[in-house]
Amino acid sequence: METHARPDPAVETMPSPHPDEPHRNGLQARLNWLRAGVLGANDGIISTAGVVVGVAAATPDRTGVLIAGVASLVAGAVSMALGEYVSVSSQRDTERAMIAQELRELAEDPEGELAELADIYRRKGLTVTTAKQVALELTAKDALAAHVHAELGLDPHERVNPWHAAIASAIAFTVGALLPLAAVVLSPLGARIPVTFAAVVIALAVTGSVSARMGGAHRLRAMIRLIIGGALAMGITFGIGALLGATVV
Repeated sequence: METHARPDPAVETMPSPHPDEPHRNGLQARLNWLRAGVLGANDGIISTAGVVVGVAAATPDRTGVLIAGVASLVAGAVSMALGEYVSVSSQRDTERAMIAQELRELAEDPEGELAELADIYRRKGLTVTTAKQVALELTAKDALAAHVHAELGLDPHERVNPWHAAIASAIAFTVGALLPLAAVVLSPLGARIPVTFAAVVIALAVTGSVSARMGGAHRLRAMIRLIIGGALAMGITFGIGALLGATVV
């Protein structure tokens, strides 16, 4: 008869040094969504600002600028949503296939999978005995979760939702795009370019600071990169719009 070592009661009752550990994956997922939202807002700010500044440089017609800005906003939001939906759907399909394969391997060769799991923890620095004990206890609790987490870095009970990603990206892009659109449409004719430029620079500084804080990066560098990128985009489209306005329109 096969026997397994009984877990040490002291280990079972030992309090976790991180009692909130089960919530860390969820927190990380929320941070990832927030980071994606900030990036989507940046795209909306820069791309829409480039369009409206370019059109405003070509023509004083406020209606034409508004139409171009709204078209850019809608097209960008749809593109972002579609891109996120396809990307996340592909990611989810790949993860499902990997988890299904792991489930088959557990059903076909449980002892081999147990040995593989123990070897993973041994290579992380545990002794052979401890690694085997850890593998036994994790397998007894949730074999699939133990193997998927250790081998693939995934949680089999937590899957990304492509619809959530698509909607979040579209909303983030729209919110970002509304700022330069409102600035250029609502400002006086003679001041709409400077006002839009200033509003975009301030917005990019804020989003750059937020994204740097979430990623633990240097705030000033992140802000400068975004501001320079946004300024270049607006400067280039302004120049093209002014050129076309003088020669074509």
